Amino acid sequence: MRYELYYWPGIPGRDEFVRLALEEAGVGYVDIAKDAGGEEAAIHKLQYVLDDTKAPHPPFAVPVLKAGDLLISQTANILMFLGAHNGLAPADEASRFWAHQLQLVIADWIVEIHDTHHPLGPTEYYEDQKAEARKRTGLFLKHRLPKYLGYFERVLKQNPAGDKFLVGDALTYPDLSLFQIIEGLRYAFPRAMAGSEAKHPGVMALHGCVSRRPRIAAYLASERRIPFNEDGLFRHYPELDT
Repeated sequence: MRYELYYWPGIPGRDEFVRLALEEAGVGYVDIAKDAGGEEAAIHKLQYVLDDTKAPHPPFAVPVLKAGDLLISQTANILMFLGAHNGLAPADEASRFWAHQLQLVIADWIVEIHDTHHPLGPTEYYEDQKAEARKRTGLFLKHRLPKYLGYFERVLKQNPAGDKFLVGDALTYPDLSLFQIIEGLRYAFPRAMAGSEAKHPGVMALHGCVSRRPRIAAYLASERRIPFNEDGLFRHYPELDT
């Protein structure tokens, strides 16, 4: 099946969760943000997909995955599809729903992380909401970060198949997404994460396990991996990392 991934060029956002799944699966894909022949061409193709008035199931926003005749949006939805078709989801129904449930928790976490630097919404620049961002980030680091990390630590400990992966005894797509969350948090909040990691050894062990997988390691070392920056989902503003 031919895959095409649509996202804004140069921005490491929700698309990275999809890229990790595609890379781990070892399937070929066209990354429109990089392979369209320049930023202008990429944005033109992206806007065509978003604005196509003839599409029976129009996407609201990117990322969008084109898989054959299917046009799939929403990160968790894309990952559920890729997992089922590329060996990154459990075989039994109950475990598939459990994996998807964990991915939806991660989706909630992503929103809260984004809102640390844009608490008033994406239509205003960060510079116009600094005071609100400081307050929102302080609450996030004190209350929400340990709550999410603690939850996934508990999920690993309570996995009947062992504490190496979130679901069963093999890697699934939520493991890849949790890896990306930790990578992003280390970039955005290095001071806060330095004080949190020792309290969540299982989550950090999973992060290390994913980073050492051959295809993931090769991807992280390649030019296909977009570096974190202050246009993306995870942003490092030193004044927020207190």
